[in-house]
This record gives sequence, C-alpha cells and structure tokens, in this order.
Amino acid sequence: MIHKLFTWPIDTVRFVGEKVQEEVDKQLYDVDHIQQKLVHLEMMLEMDEISEEVYEKQQVELMGRYRIAKEKEQAQLRESLEDGR
Repeated sequence: MIHKLFTWPIDTVRFVGEKVQEEVDKQLYDVDHIQQKLVHLEMMLEMDEISEEVYEKQQVELMGRYRIAKEKEQAQLRESLEDGR
C-alpha cells in the first residue's frame, strides 16, 4: 500500500506522457490528416498565398510524414494478420 502511494505520482505522469505521445503520433502520422494538409498546401500555392520555395519545403516534409504513416499502417496490418493466424 505504501509503495503505491509513492509510485502513484510517477505512474500518473508516465500514463499522461504516453497518452500525449499517442496523440502527437496520431496527428503527425495520420494519413487522412496529411492528405488534407497536402491539398491545402497545393491550394495555397495555386492562389499565390505561398511561394514555390515554401511549397516545396513543406511538401517534402509532409511527404516524408506520409511515407512513415503508410509504413506504420502496413506494419499494423501485418501484425493484425499475424495475430489472426
């Protein structure tokens, strides 16, 4: 019982940290979210709201995140298929 009293704050901080990390990963590597940002970025370029240089820099970053997101998605699919065996 005393052990739980001393570790409770640490366990709570760890739990909250894990949840925050999950949400950040979801925002950074959500395929739909990235696709929407790419469309928005292209619209901004077409409307001359951003320069070609800014567009290319942001597109490279978003495409890198998209590639990672697709790799994670495929890994999760492989895991679920392996678990189903």
